[in-house]
Amino acid sequence: MNSFSFGNLRRPVIVGISMILFATLLCRVEGRCGESSTKQPNDTASHVKKRVLIVTGEDYKGHLWQTTAPLLKVLIRQDQRLAVDVVEDVNALRSPRLREYDTIVLHFKNYDPETPGRAAYDNLTEFVDQGGGLVVVHFACGAFQEFGSEFTTLAGRIWNPDFRGHDPYGEITVEITDVDHPITDGLAAFNTTDELYTCLDGKTPIEVLATAKSVVDNKIYPIAFVLSYGKGRVFHTPLGHDVAALGNSDTAELLRRGTAWASNLNIPAVKNQPDTSSRPANITTSP
Repeated sequence: MNSFSFGNLRRPVIVGISMILFATLLCRVEGRCGESSTKQPNDTASHVKKRVLIVTGEDYKGHLWQTTAPLLKVLIRQDQRLAVDVVEDVNALRSPRLREYDTIVLHFKNYDPETPGRAAYDNLTEFVDQGGGLVVVHFACGAFQEFGSEFTTLAGRIWNPDFRGHDPYGEITVEITDVDHPITDGLAAFNTTDELYTCLDGKTPIEVLATAKSVVDNKIYPIAFVLSYGKGRVFHTPLGHDVAALGNSDTAELLRRGTAWASNLNIPAVKNQPDTSSRPANITTSP
């Protein structure tokens, strides 16, 4: 197995977007830390944090991981029980040091089937099977295409390039369909500007937490779902196209809670009141 140094862990350099826009979003998000409606419980007497590793460094050219990865780090670590690192080399998944973490966040789409390759995939699946958490964000559903049905079993649903990809980037109304799950307990339906993926495929049993209705075909698609893999927990959401989409406070809350759940942390319910003033009347909550 090729060696990999976790000494390469660092926050990505910001490219391809206005520094002003990114700084504004980052300031707005971090400025909400003290105002979060979610009070984090003390899960361990020793205050030992769960360790989360965001694996990024490659994606479709329209997905600017160089800006979304550092923002994703900020969003997740707003739960002060989560310590977050970012690594910009997908080959990190080959390393035995993966087991130093509690949860892995996939934030990449690889195009070379040898990078990160079979060794990395097997290492990741063993990590989750033995009780590690996994979070799959946006086009990470398109990672590991070379392993097809195997990745479907791990991620629940994966990108099928033969399907229509997604609705045009625009407003989406996300409906909460499982109000009893710890991730969505107390969350209300919300609007966001993002891509509604209609390209997810697979028959692996999943628990759908949230859905959205396509403006193109009027069908309802999963927006957030969970599953078990061995002893591990998997949270998957195709939301998060860019920094504006990730900067949506409700999307951020969903991602943060999903990561905490995958890390086997307790999640308190939030008592939000639904704001229906701008919600389309024809959107239903049926899965």
